[in-house]
Amino acid sequence: MGKVLIIGAGGVGTVVAHKVAQNSGIFTDIMLASRTKSKCDAIAAEVKKRYGVDMQTALVDADSVPALVELFRSFRPELVINVALPYQDLTIMDACLECGVNYLDTANYEPRDEAHFEYSWQWAYQDRFKQAGLTAILGCGFDPGVTSVFTAYAAKHRFDEMQYLDIVDCNAGDHGKAFATNFNPEINIREVTQKGKYWENGQWIWTEPHEIHQPLTYPGIGPKESYVIYHEELESLVKNFPTLRRARFWMTFGQEYLTHLRVIQNIGMARIDEVDYNGVKIVPIQFLKAVLPNPGDLGEHYTGWTSIGCRIRGLKDGKEHTYYIYNNCSHEAAYKETGMQGVSYTTGVPATVGAMMFMTGQWRKPGVFNVEQFDPDPFLAELAKQGLPWHEILDGDIEV
Repeated sequence: MGKVLIIGAGGVGTVVAHKVAQNSGIFTDIMLASRTKSKCDAIAAEVKKRYGVDMQTALVDADSVPALVELFRSFRPELVINVALPYQDLTIMDACLECGVNYLDTANYEPRDEAHFEYSWQWAYQDRFKQAGLTAILGCGFDPGVTSVFTAYAAKHRFDEMQYLDIVDCNAGDHGKAFATNFNPEINIREVTQKGKYWENGQWIWTEPHEIHQPLTYPGIGPKESYVIYHEELESLVKNFPTLRRARFWMTFGQEYLTHLRVIQNIGMARIDEVDYNGVKIVPIQFLKAVLPNPGDLGEHYTGWTSIGCRIRGLKDGKEHTYYIYNNCSHEAAYKETGMQGVSYTTGVPATVGAMMFMTGQWRKPGVFNVEQFDPDPFLAELAKQGLPWHEILDGDIEV
């Protein structure tokens, strides 16, 4: 049905490559590109072995618009799935505009030299993508991504007025390492060490990192200490669903993880500015990334589950109702299918489903859009088929 170019050969890129190959009737020509072609070649070989699907590979510097343009003009994809680093979103979007290519990503842009992310940089592309007749789909992972689609589904089917939204993200898995991050350590540590922020009564409320926390009970898992952090989908959700009086994002962290995190911060290894080491400029957090376990290698020994969903309160037919929509994902099952752990799986599968929505014409319109601005029904129907079934609890006694 169409040509797709995947940029990024980490854990998420690996999952996307597998899932795209499993749907080769929709993705008729596939290319995987990254700055390390050998990684792409290894993934392509495994895909060929498992599914009999040929996947082209290429070397590309995603920080370089000319390099991206050269690749785009050579391969001529209809859609780019960007699962590279968030720093590279804008260069890839620029190349898409220059070459007439549609765009999809899983995480919003953030500057390389500042631990700060928001959608304004990408929303600024709205007019250019619209005038070019191109679609840009933003934040199509799990959170952001599925959690935003869950919210849109709730607004469409379960509420006349949504008032309180709590996105809850639990990873109850065990990888057996003293300390490791589930995706790119540089991005992960920047995300979870920043100040917290949530929406209430028309304004943003700032908190100290991990200041607000309480145990929440997750289906099939039990109670886990959960912390309010800022997460990017809150920015678009409160914009697109203005009846929300409060919107928060909760994530679970174990005490051992938090202890390691505090030590990393206290000794300066979380710094994102350059320091001089024996006459060489290095960024401490990038050095730390080099010595920590590779997230892509965690899957083999990962046990347990993730549980991610939305807990919502609001009105339907004049009465107050509660609603909980969520997915539980097994790390072991994810590894068996794709060779990657559940956190990569729960990001890569939705990216593939979003790409399927575009290719089949169900999520296709000129401009820049967050996923909750599209019809949630076909996406969620396909998500369940592709390995992430979801569940609903109506008027249950939900915490938060």
